Amino acid sequence: MGRIAVVLGVTSLWPGLLAANDMRQLSGSEIADVLTDRTLHYETATQVFYASGRTLYNAGSDSWGYWQIQGDQYCSQWPPSGLWDCYDVLLNGKTVRFQGTDGSYSDGVYHD
Repeated sequence: MGRIAVVLGVTSLWPGLLAANDMRQLSGSEIADVLTDRTLHYETATQVFYASGRTLYNAGSDSWGYWQIQGDQYCSQWPPSGLWDCYDVLLNGKTVRFQGTDGSYSDGVYHD
Protein backbone atom coordinates (compact mmCIF):
# COMPACT_ATOMS: atom_id res chain seq x y z
CA MET A 1 0.00 0.00 0.00
CA GLY A 2 1.01 3.64 -0.38
CA ARG A 3 1.88 6.37 2.10
CA ILE A 4 -1.73 6.64 3.21
CA ALA A 5 -1.45 3.06 4.47
CA VAL A 6 1.32 4.10 6.84
CA VAL A 7 -0.97 6.77 8.24
CA LEU A 8 -3.91 4.35 8.50
CA GLY A 9 -2.38 2.40 11.36
CA VAL A 10 -1.23 5.48 13.25
CA THR A 11 -4.28 7.71 13.04
CA SER A 12 -6.85 5.02 13.69
CA LEU A 13 -5.78 5.40 17.33
CA TRP A 14 -5.87 9.22 17.30
CA PRO A 15 -8.11 10.43 20.15
CA GLY A 16 -11.25 12.36 19.32
CA LEU A 17 -11.80 10.93 15.86
CA LEU A 18 -15.28 11.03 14.45
CA ALA A 19 -17.51 7.99 14.32
CA ALA A 20 -18.17 6.66 10.82
CA ASN A 21 -21.87 7.54 11.04
CA ASP A 22 -20.91 11.25 11.43
CA MET A 23 -19.15 11.18 8.07
CA ARG A 24 -20.65 11.70 4.61
CA GLN A 25 -19.20 9.67 1.72
CA LEU A 26 -18.10 11.82 -1.21
CA SER A 27 -18.55 11.35 -4.95
CA GLY A 28 -15.61 11.60 -7.33
CA SER A 29 -16.29 15.25 -8.17
CA GLU A 30 -16.68 16.10 -4.49
CA ILE A 31 -13.37 14.38 -3.71
CA ALA A 32 -11.67 16.51 -6.35
CA ASP A 33 -13.21 19.67 -4.86
CA VAL A 34 -12.18 18.71 -1.32
CA LEU A 35 -8.57 17.72 -2.11
CA THR A 36 -7.33 19.74 -5.09
CA ASP A 37 -4.69 22.29 -4.04
CA ARG A 38 -5.40 21.64 -0.36
CA THR A 39 -3.25 20.54 2.56
CA LEU A 40 -4.35 17.98 5.15
CA HIS A 41 -2.73 17.63 8.54
CA TYR A 42 -2.55 14.20 10.13
CA GLU A 43 -1.38 13.47 13.66
CA THR A 44 2.31 13.39 12.69
CA ALA A 45 2.34 14.36 9.00
CA THR A 46 1.00 16.68 6.30
CA GLN A 47 -0.06 16.00 2.74
CA VAL A 48 -0.56 18.43 -0.15
CA PHE A 49 -2.74 17.43 -3.12
CA TYR A 50 -1.66 19.44 -6.18
CA ALA A 51 -3.96 20.00 -9.17
CA SER A 52 -1.21 18.53 -11.37
CA GLY A 53 -1.85 15.09 -9.85
CA ARG A 54 1.27 15.16 -7.70
CA THR A 55 1.04 14.78 -3.92
CA LEU A 56 3.63 15.63 -1.28
CA TYR A 57 3.53 13.67 1.98
CA ASN A 58 5.78 14.78 4.81
CA ALA A 59 6.24 12.97 8.13
CA GLY A 60 9.71 14.38 8.74
CA SER A 61 10.94 14.09 5.15
CA ASP A 62 9.36 14.72 1.75
CA SER A 63 7.85 11.84 -0.19
CA TRP A 64 6.42 12.60 -3.63
CA GLY A 65 3.65 10.52 -5.15
CA TYR A 66 0.68 10.81 -7.49
CA TRP A 67 -3.03 11.06 -6.85
CA GLN A 68 -6.16 10.80 -8.97
CA ILE A 69 -9.86 10.12 -8.75
CA GLN A 70 -11.10 6.77 -10.07
CA GLY A 71 -14.88 6.60 -10.00
CA ASP A 72 -15.84 7.68 -6.50
CA GLN A 73 -12.49 6.93 -4.86
CA TYR A 74 -9.22 8.71 -4.13
CA CYS A 75 -6.26 6.74 -5.48
CA SER A 76 -2.55 7.20 -4.84
CA GLN A 77 0.67 5.81 -6.24
CA TRP A 78 4.05 6.03 -4.50
CA PRO A 79 7.13 5.31 -6.64
CA PRO A 80 8.91 3.11 -7.18
CA SER A 81 5.69 1.06 -7.07
CA GLY A 82 3.49 1.38 -10.13
CA LEU A 83 0.41 0.18 -8.24
CA TRP A 84 -2.51 2.46 -7.38
CA ASP A 85 -4.20 2.08 -3.98
CA CYS A 86 -7.75 3.43 -3.76
CA TYR A 87 -9.88 4.60 -0.83
CA ASP A 88 -13.37 5.89 -0.17
CA VAL A 89 -13.36 9.49 1.03
CA LEU A 90 -15.72 10.74 3.73
CA LEU A 91 -16.13 14.24 5.12
CA ASN A 92 -17.38 15.92 8.27
CA GLY A 93 -16.64 19.63 8.57
CA LYS A 94 -12.87 20.01 8.12
CA THR A 95 -12.12 16.32 8.74
CA VAL A 96 -11.44 14.16 5.69
CA ARG A 97 -11.38 10.38 6.13
CA PHE A 98 -9.67 7.97 3.73
CA GLN A 99 -11.20 4.53 4.28
CA GLY A 100 -9.86 1.26 2.91
CA THR A 101 -11.95 -1.70 1.83
CA ASP A 102 -10.98 -3.48 5.07
CA GLY A 103 -12.53 -0.66 7.15
CA SER A 104 -9.19 0.84 8.23
CA TYR A 105 -9.03 4.60 7.92
CA SER A 106 -6.95 7.72 8.22
CA ASP A 107 -8.30 11.14 9.19
CA GLY A 108 -6.78 14.40 8.01
CA VAL A 109 -7.87 17.89 9.04
CA TYR A 110 -7.75 21.23 7.21
CA HIS A 111 -6.12 24.06 9.11
CA ASP A 112 -6.81 26.70 6.47
